[in-house]
Amino acid sequence: MTDYAIGDLQGCHAEFVELLERIDFAPARDRLWLAGDLVNRGPDSLACLREVRALGNAAFTILGNHDLHLLAVARGGARLNRKDTLDDILAAPDREALLDWLQSRPLLVRQAFDAGGDTVMVHAGLLPQWSADEAAGLAGEVEARLGSERSGAFLEQMYGNEPACWQASLDGIDRLRVIVNVLTRMRFIDADGCLDFSAKEGLDSAPAGFAPWFRYPRRDDLRLVFGHWAALQGRAEGARVRAEATDTGCVWGGNLTALNLDTGERIGVSSHLRR
Repeated sequence: MTDYAIGDLQGCHAEFVELLERIDFAPARDRLWLAGDLVNRGPDSLACLREVRALGNAAFTILGNHDLHLLAVARGGARLNRKDTLDDILAAPDREALLDWLQSRPLLVRQAFDAGGDTVMVHAGLLPQWSADEAAGLAGEVEARLGSERSGAFLEQMYGNEPACWQASLDGIDRLRVIVNVLTRMRFIDADGCLDFSAKEGLDSAPAGFAPWFRYPRRDDLRLVFGHWAALQGRAEGARVRAEATDTGCVWGGNLTALNLDTGERIGVSSHLRR
């Protein structure tokens, strides 16, 4: 069995199918780790959702910020943004089954590998202050809330830039919002673990006093697999932790890349889009 991590699909279904053929993926033998953002901005989000859901236990799939945005629009009263490409899902006859499946996805998966050691996949990253056990527990708090969500109230309040700093004493919606922001939106942080939400480009766009989350050391030796940050082009330069960036910007005209978690080999296909 081979485990492959793939970054943000964002509706790039044709490239996803091509990449699976390129790596000779066999669901009965191999497994995918999909780093979130299956949907949005690309041309075929509905096909991506259906394809990944059909893979069943052959794919670990976590939630990204665009996946949560879809849930917030469909079930939490949020509005579509001008650049969203979610209408096909919202109008699909199997919409509710797809949304139920998506809402049941975790925000973090973790497994030990013989070669790579303890590996954690999240969409955006982990605060250096969080151990793997603590991060899994905090992700579980949000997952439990999503699992019991029926009114749409949590989905409506889930996003916001405040509070920007993690504190263990936080409770209620503030606590859950910071956990969601760390796991699905984080790029730059300061030494105290406070997030900046303004900078979204490459490493040289860091605000004063902030650095990429992976340039802060950790006390453990986790391998951290993440997506979310297309401007990195799959390279976590200057990392002081074992960070594997997987988003190579397919939806922006880059590549869709599969990372072999056993060997470290990267296999990519070119985007069919021109931006």
